[in-house]
Amino acid sequence: MTQLSWTNNLLILSGSKSIEERHFYLKLSIKENYSKRELDRQITSAYYERYLLSEGNALPTTNKTIDEDDYPNTRVLDLYSLEFLDLPNEYSESDLKNAIVKNLKDFILEVGKDFTFIGDEYRVQVGNHDLFIDLLFFNRELSCLVAFELKLGEFKAEYLGKMNLYLEALDRDVKKKNENPSVGVILCSSKDKNIVEYSLSKNMSQTLISEYKLKLIDKKLLENKLNEMKKNLENNEE
Repeated sequence: MTQLSWTNNLLILSGSKSIEERHFYLKLSIKENYSKRELDRQITSAYYERYLLSEGNALPTTNKTIDEDDYPNTRVLDLYSLEFLDLPNEYSESDLKNAIVKNLKDFILEVGKDFTFIGDEYRVQVGNHDLFIDLLFFNRELSCLVAFELKLGEFKAEYLGKMNLYLEALDRDVKKKNENPSVGVILCSSKDKNIVEYSLSKNMSQTLISEYKLKLIDKKLLENKLNEMKKNLENNEE
């Protein structure tokens, strides 16, 4: 494609195993105006596979799909790769937050370039209590505030109540009238899908739960999971 540099075209041709994957990276690169380094990172981190495997995680404020011109910021990924943080084996939630802020450009590349950083430890007030949101962003494409809560261990159901309080405070006191309802992302190092499903089943929360890994994820493993998901979909259609 003439809209991309020759180098980026070669990266996509050599790094894609299917026409669908090639089409995905072509559209993504044109929209996001990726440099060679940024595009290489997305391919190496299996962004395509992680995006498709996150099919059920459409942002609550939008009904857009992969086929529309303005992806990728229509989904919160099930699995984020934060290998660029270069954290030690033992670290705290504060270390994680500070490392993200320090590497904000790479974090925004991972979550999507339509995210604009507002602040960390963002204060909202409920009654006489000051509450602090780990990371607050604004998504320009979706026109909504996005709050990130960072957790070191496995997702726990009680995290959802705290996030719902944050979102209510944001919608009442921070959100502008022309903006969509705020969205929350609870980012944990692991999650039990059953706990997540039970927690969200009767909850009208605008919150999604995602995992993060501090090392590059095995691309082959994700490819196998994606192929398995496609086979299941095909079987269900028969």
